[in-house]
Amino acid sequence: MIYLDHAATSFPKPERVFRAMDDFARTSAANPGRGGHHLATEAEAMLEDTRRLLARLFGFFRPERVVFTLNATDALNMAIKGVLKPGDHVITSMLEHNSVSRPLNRLAKEGVITLTRLEVGSDHRIDPGDVERAFLPATRLVAITQASNVTGTIQPVDEIGKVVRQRDALFLVDAAQSAGVIPIDMGKASIDLLAFTGHKALLGPTGTGGLLVGERAHVTPWREGGTGGDSADPVQPSAYPYHLEGGTPNVMGLAGLREGVRILIESGVETILPHERKLLASFHAALRDPSKFQWYGTEGGVGLVSLNLPGLAPVELAAILDGQFGIAVRAGMHCAPYAHRHLGTFPDGTVRLSVGWKTTEEDMKAAAQAFNEISADI
Repeated sequence: MIYLDHAATSFPKPERVFRAMDDFARTSAANPGRGGHHLATEAEAMLEDTRRLLARLFGFFRPERVVFTLNATDALNMAIKGVLKPGDHVITSMLEHNSVSRPLNRLAKEGVITLTRLEVGSDHRIDPGDVERAFLPATRLVAITQASNVTGTIQPVDEIGKVVRQRDALFLVDAAQSAGVIPIDMGKASIDLLAFTGHKALLGPTGTGGLLVGERAHVTPWREGGTGGDSADPVQPSAYPYHLEGGTPNVMGLAGLREGVRILIESGVETILPHERKLLASFHAALRDPSKFQWYGTEGGVGLVSLNLPGLAPVELAAILDGQFGIAVRAGMHCAPYAHRHLGTFPDGTVRLSVGWKTTEEDMKAAAQAFNEISADI
């Protein structure tokens, strides 16, 4: 099997991640807490170490404000529903995943907020000037993806962040496709809320993710319950991270995430994007006739590419690649319907190839050969 669906989840995980989860599960996987027996305190110490590593990875200086979630969807819902109030205005874009679009659409439909969805140009980039022009007196939040999961396009986060900060709004960045691929500095980019998932380029297991909450953001908790420490307060404690972390966390999964982040820090996140782009270049160079395919996206993005082959529906092409060639790709709309309306590929979507830590140039050449054989019959 040649696995080219890393934008959905990285597979397989590094052996060190498996071992870290197994070791922790066998020796320390108690319910974390700041008091009681040593296993509970060891579990709490693991969580705090993971927070410190993630804060270091993202240029953030408040590790206690690294809040663990189930995934990026959970983190985005936590941020959106935790900061918006009736009458607020939100700016977002055509490129967003449903994890951003759906909660915003519901709030707008119910009349809680007003919403501006920015168009993007042929380069699939959000113009910081368009962001500035979209501001209203009631604008509270700007929510965008740093890297599109359909086109791979990297957005000018630093420039947009400056606009948002100058207007005294909050800047929420969806880093589901960029965390672990693109170096992120929350301070430099003026990011107030950064949502990430652990199971993609951070190499951790599913069921892990987080929200980094900057000091300017005040997030109302939407999940309330036990915190392992303060049990006397009748409402959720105000201290972070417990303010947003009601309930027992996924300690075994977070032990795996910690190891994935360690691997990235050791190898250097700055090495990942050039590697991914080289792999995509190898694929394109090995195609016999690239003009036979419809391409969506621009050069200079993260390690994914969307394409179609006229004459075959995306789901048919993906099924042939899987059944006849043992190549795993993703077909459809990738939970980003507005992006596909922008591309003109709605409702069938595209075929998406996405590379990761385990992908080799030989894999990409073999994938290109499969595309050559399939397109020869079309």
